[in-house]
Amino acid sequence: MTRTTARIAHLRAAGVSFAVELTGPLPRVLHWGADLGPLTDDDLAALSRTAEGVVLNNAPDSVRQFTVWPTEAENWSGTPAHQGHRSGVATTPRLRLVVAHESAGELVLQLADDVSELDITLGYLLELSGVLSVRTELTRQVLTDGQDATPYDLAGVTTLLPLPARAVEILDFTGKWCRERAPQRGTLAHGSHVREVRRGKPGQDAPHLLTVGVPGFGFRTGEVWGLHVAWSGNQRWLAERSPEGAGVHGAVLGGGESLAPGEIRLAPGESYTAPVCHFVWSDQGLDALADRFHALLRARPQHPVTPRPLTLNTWEAVYFDHRVDRLLALTERAADIGVERLVLDDGWFTGRRDDTAGLGDWAVDPEVWPGGLGPLADRVHGHGMQFGLWVEPEMVNLDSRLATEHPEWILGPSVGLGPSARHQYVLNLAHDDAFAHLLTSLDELVTRYRIDYLKWDHNRDLHEAVGRGPGGQDRPGVHAQTEAAYRLLDALKERHPRLEIESCSSGGARVDLGILARTDRVWASDCNDPVERQSVQRWTGQLLPPELIGTHVGGPRSHTTGRVTDASFRQLTALFGHAGIEDDLTARTPEELTALRRWVALYKAVRALLHSGRVVRADLADDAVLLHGVVAADGGSALYCWARTGTSGDGQSGRTRLPGLDPAARYEIRVRDDAGLPVAHQVSGPAWYTAALDGWVTLPGAVLAGAGVPLPTLAPAQALLFEVRRVQP
Repeated sequence: MTRTTARIAHLRAAGVSFAVELTGPLPRVLHWGADLGPLTDDDLAALSRTAEGVVLNNAPDSVRQFTVWPTEAENWSGTPAHQGHRSGVATTPRLRLVVAHESAGELVLQLADDVSELDITLGYLLELSGVLSVRTELTRQVLTDGQDATPYDLAGVTTLLPLPARAVEILDFTGKWCRERAPQRGTLAHGSHVREVRRGKPGQDAPHLLTVGVPGFGFRTGEVWGLHVAWSGNQRWLAERSPEGAGVHGAVLGGGESLAPGEIRLAPGESYTAPVCHFVWSDQGLDALADRFHALLRARPQHPVTPRPLTLNTWEAVYFDHRVDRLLALTERAADIGVERLVLDDGWFTGRRDDTAGLGDWAVDPEVWPGGLGPLADRVHGHGMQFGLWVEPEMVNLDSRLATEHPEWILGPSVGLGPSARHQYVLNLAHDDAFAHLLTSLDELVTRYRIDYLKWDHNRDLHEAVGRGPGGQDRPGVHAQTEAAYRLLDALKERHPRLEIESCSSGGARVDLGILARTDRVWASDCNDPVERQSVQRWTGQLLPPELIGTHVGGPRSHTTGRVTDASFRQLTALFGHAGIEDDLTARTPEELTALRRWVALYKAVRALLHSGRVVRADLADDAVLLHGVVAADGGSALYCWARTGTSGDGQSGRTRLPGLDPAARYEIRVRDDAGLPVAHQVSGPAWYTAALDGWVTLPGAVLAGAGVPLPTLAPAQALLFEVRRVQP
């Protein structure tokens, strides 16, 4: 709900308040965080009266303010809301509010600056989930008599919101291939914590979700503020604290696009739209932040609503060995155990016998597939399964027909291309002819083979990403490339509304809400090692709900780490997401296939809960164990995974609380052995656990969620599945 007086707009939703004072040269943010309740006019006036701090010694003579568009004009010494110039001048913007209005629940502020000759639109939408989504558009004012027509070179736009002084601990993420979303924590000291993404995509080391909170915040406790930049190109994230604060606030949180010099040049009448920044607050820890993002995504009209099909991807089954008879045999095994979607991975197109050739030539290789993909696609569809195909449209090998015939389509300097990565370069999607070629090629493939699903890969960083201009006048191209990729995905979806697309980028290097506005899931990591996957999935889920995260069971020996793990651990790790298989089923024994068949049946039985409930994670002192689960929206049922990834100094867990249950309710709990039972590092387990192996055990919520229960001590790389249901009084 929104309450707007002549002076103050107060947005409220899902326990969150956002208050903006609309008077003065520029609106200022009075509050973002806990719901302040239904404030009266007098209450709002009091909020305004208390929004001015002290005038410090040896400081500006007026009280410092923190507005919606902070610049040096208001004595702001931190990162400004925007930077730029017009041939070296017009560098001191002086903005003013033109009009404020509400449209479809969004607070829209129209600002103007006669120095930079920009009109700025800010939109604040407090979603029903409590996520505050902020959009920004800058438009160069239309040329009038005597006005300078020199383009305005935009150096950066940063969406900023204030943080209170108590927010002093910071959490974001780093990573590398096969170890995405590795958390890193520290203290937000004076200065700027800045993360620049210059890969042309978020990358495996993406900040993912920048969170600042009170000291010691965890999954279930602590007040936290978070930011996600919904953009699939270069990004800039920051948390910043200065000795004088930000008005009466302690620090700021912000983000936007990282622009190359000269990338955005606004002629009169031209506009720039910044990435939407999603800000989120919670006083109940990281799980509540995740709740808000999951609710935001699940409320989208395009969010998947059909059961997420159990998928088999062929990469780790056959790699580049595309023999039709072998793939048909794999299809038969897949259908027999209950697979619902089969995806043919890399190696099907012209000249693609390894990763050095073929990218760009999106035609079926007649030497490998003399009858085209029809025999395989027809067999897959004949079993009632969906048929999927791997593509990497944004990349090109120099050893391809496309690169030979159209070298001008490659995104790179006119003076010569730099080094390749994975033997490939980037195709300039902003080139009209290249875009048309890709759209036609993909459209024909999807139509001809009735393709249900595309695994859309993106396997290299965009270095020296410039579009070639006449006379060698190259222009920075990451922004245009990102927008063109969005247009390509949108156009393909418009032609094929039922087509689903997965965002894969060397695994999880393009996981953001910009790409997910037009795709249906992400491949979280190329690593299927369950020890690594427990962490990757845990933190990918900080932003995305399980149904959007691809989680596959690999073979006994991990393709990427060489680690050998038990089937039960691999299966339970893959259960908590959009599950699938990444293995050669024709190499599995009858006993192994029987175990997989049971796991497939388990996934189908519980996916409705897993893909609609609340994700919960326990705060544990021991990093070698994890307890996570999903609790139904009505609290009536839950599934928990108790996993151990390494050894510990302590011999037992002690009482451990199951998060997300109601202490006032009564429950039944049992062990599910559908994926088998783990190897334990104990003589015998706790008595209640031993009973739960044989059937339902009744326990009060005060014990399960309040006091906690002792859990069995597992050997490393083992996991256990608990099912919980509420007992009706």
